[in-house]
Amino acid sequence: MKISEVTINNLKEYARVYHTDDDSLFSAILVACKYYIKGYTGLPFVDDPATTDIIEKNCDDYEDLSIALKVLANEMYENRVYTVQDDKLNPVVKSILDMHSINLL
Repeated sequence: MKISEVTINNLKEYARVYHTDDDSLFSAILVACKYYIKGYTGLPFVDDPATTDIIEKNCDDYEDLSIALKVLANEMYENRVYTVQDDKLNPVVKSILDMHSINLL
């Protein structure tokens, strides 16, 4: 599945949420996750005309990014309090995002 095809219903299914009470929250989480992935990797979205001439690849070229998005979204949904126990990113998500990162600062 391409990252542009991920919907709030996909996120809810991954999180095993079967009600509509949190749909607006899932909508915000979906946007936040996409921008997090874009910022982390440096890859543009498929419909971002400002960068398509500069960078040949975009987020949709890597279907495994949709898994990272779902994991991130589930984490955001399940952990809605601001506490820090560990400063480490989920190792699977980190691995997927690192493979496609073009932000090499």
